[in-house]
Amino acid sequence: MSSARQPATLAARWRRLRWRDRALLAEALLVISLARLALVTLPFRHAVRLAAAQPAKPRADDTRAHIIGRTRWAVRAVARRVPFRALCLEQGLAARVLLRRRGVATTLHYGVAKDREGRLAAHLWVSSGPLDVIGTENADQFTLVATFPPRERAGDTFGDGHAH
Repeated sequence: MSSARQPATLAARWRRLRWRDRALLAEALLVISLARLALVTLPFRHAVRLAAAQPAKPRADDTRAHIIGRTRWAVRAVARRVPFRALCLEQGLAARVLLRRRGVATTLHYGVAKDREGRLAAHLWVSSGPLDVIGTENADQFTLVATFPPRERAGDTFGDGHAH
């Protein structure tokens, strides 16, 4: 018999979590599921608008990085385990909704690029001011098409709130 520890089962890890982490994971599951439903039933621009509102009272910067880190953890953990596709679009929309509920203002960035076969690929990533939220790891490989909310660039609006 080997004395090496066996990896903890998902259920065992769940039992070891604090109740706040369990609640955050449950909320992330609900929001990712709703994001997926919106993306398969609505045009993209409408799905994004559902998550477009900014928080009424933005949170102070001293706690923002911690909240972003916990939200990123929950969204990624749930996205790996759901029985449906939960990639950048679903994760980005979910992170934005979760952070808005916690008073953290964010921006969705929508970009496109050509893949190795020459097909168009799209990507969504989220930032909060200078802080990366989710999906930013390979964002530099994409040409930014729109931001939600739209931002101004060089005197004119960059992105009109719709994917082009």
